[in-house]
Amino acid sequence: MIPRLVLASNNAGKLREFRRLLSPLGIDVIPQADLGISEADEPHVTFVENALAKARHASAHAKLPALADDSGICVRALGGAPGAQSARYAGEPKSDARNNAKLIAALRGIGDRRAHYACVLVLVRDADDPEPIIAEGDWHGTIIDVPRGDGGFGYDPHFLDPTIGLTGAELPLELKNERSHRGRAMRALIAKLGEEDR
Repeated sequence: MIPRLVLASNNAGKLREFRRLLSPLGIDVIPQADLGISEADEPHVTFVENALAKARHASAHAKLPALADDSGICVRALGGAPGAQSARYAGEPKSDARNNAKLIAALRGIGDRRAHYACVLVLVRDADDPEPIIAEGDWHGTIIDVPRGDGGFGYDPHFLDPTIGLTGAELPLELKNERSHRGRAMRALIAKLGEEDR
């Protein structure tokens, strides 16, 4: 098992979540900012390429195994957009409010509101790892025009989980972790780590 790894993210929420899930496995998670590592570029159009680039970048600088994720929302009627550009859908600087406004404007007059969140996690043992561990998760729902809830982030206020009738921003954290794309990807990653130890 990997005793410690660097998280290729400066997101405090992700750090808390990954620490909570990995600490029972005895894995110490260190944020890249603590090691003075800058964020990697994310020029790719796929989640897996961006996550791999971030993991290799962090591992190369930290000389440790690294974990990265890339995630976003894919809307069926928009050909999968915003996709890997979800965080910067409305341009720089990143803004959840502007991203949501652009998404709702793009869907004006469109009846098909199906969408899903996607998450890809990549773990590399070192920067040149030829066999990164890759895990994926998704969360299906629909886009609503009027935001609901004050939790979550990103597109959560507009993303309705039709199974339970709540948006991502209305879900209690434990239930969100159970249903979300990131939670599902994380459970898949933990299962793969367990298989490696056999």
